[in-house]
Amino acid sequence: MSTTSTTSEMLSDEEVEIVRLVREFVTEQVKPVASELEHANTYPEELIDAMKEMGIFGLAIPEPWGEAQVSLPAYCLVTEELARGWMSLAGAMGGHTVVAKLILAYGTQEQKDTYLPRMATGELRATMALTEPGGGSDLQAMRTTAKVDGDDYVVNGSKTWITNARKAELIALMVKTDPEAEPRHKGVSILLVEKEGEDGREGFHLSRDLPKLGYKGVESCEIAFDGMRVPRSALLGTQEGVGFAQMMKGLEVGRLQVASRALGVGRAALEDSLQYAQERESFGVPIWKHQSIGNYLAEMATKLVAARQLTLHAARAFDAGQRADMEAGMAKLFASEVGMEIALDAIRIHGGYGYSTEFDVERYFRDAPLMIVGEGTNEIQKNVIARQLVKRGNVDPV
Repeated sequence: MSTTSTTSEMLSDEEVEIVRLVREFVTEQVKPVASELEHANTYPEELIDAMKEMGIFGLAIPEPWGEAQVSLPAYCLVTEELARGWMSLAGAMGGHTVVAKLILAYGTQEQKDTYLPRMATGELRATMALTEPGGGSDLQAMRTTAKVDGDDYVVNGSKTWITNARKAELIALMVKTDPEAEPRHKGVSILLVEKEGEDGREGFHLSRDLPKLGYKGVESCEIAFDGMRVPRSALLGTQEGVGFAQMMKGLEVGRLQVASRALGVGRAALEDSLQYAQERESFGVPIWKHQSIGNYLAEMATKLVAARQLTLHAARAFDAGQRADMEAGMAKLFASEVGMEIALDAIRIHGGYGYSTEFDVERYFRDAPLMIVGEGTNEIQKNVIARQLVKRGNVDPV
């Protein structure tokens, strides 16, 4: 199912071509190897290198640091294409993009000039470190601290579920620079921490890879900080205590990226189901002609198109400089639930084969739950939406 046929009016000709090239890359290079890599839990080094060559890691970075920045709607469609092939590939660029957006919006000129050119080429990969053991989505309750000592911050604490923790060399680390601040979010800052080598700097301890149901191939790790020193210039921007607001804006992009991943997984499940329903026969006819199967396909396609339009609506609002926390929350909530529903329906359509590891639909079903809990659980999204509904008083059509 083409993503550009109904959305090209909002993209430039160059963006349409970029989406098309990524689609071809996924079809020709990703889908033939994704199942083998995923089941072996193998890091996709060659595919990541190909993504670097294509400039995918720089799609959120404008000139003079990058060469091929695209709009957020185009970025969402690229993410959908990658996730259609293998959701882990889209995850490999998710946190990287949020960090780039954070540096663009809030970084000093020196931080932009230091990091963005290398991030645009993929030479420097970035990730976020937000979640803490026992903290979950309650980011204000974090216990990781950064205390000033001369020209340095001294960091103590721990983070978990850090995607790309081993491969990324730059980490946007959320810390408490004022643990006594009230309200709590006023004490939060973001530090740009360079690992300085594969094992990190002194006081930086990269722990085990966390075992996962899906989202294989790309590592998710625990990190502990024990007296780790970073220069005070590592503070994102120039002001302490504004990191929570900075990250919440960055997570609007992160949630749209997660929504787009769900679209990709759902689309792959639908495409496989559509093909299977035309090839598989029962009672003398292709199974799509049985009303129960045809109804599944119709509902799957309708949900997918609706989720995509909701995601693109939020992306356009963000690009227009409008507040998009409710819109991004709605997109992430709806798209992730739809992705899970479509993945399950794909198994129903495939019958017993849907439960076999020889068919990709079982992988989609294992990958889909990540988007429900990632980048803030869907329960958190509902809280965000409800607060904004009360604050705004309505959902205006224009």
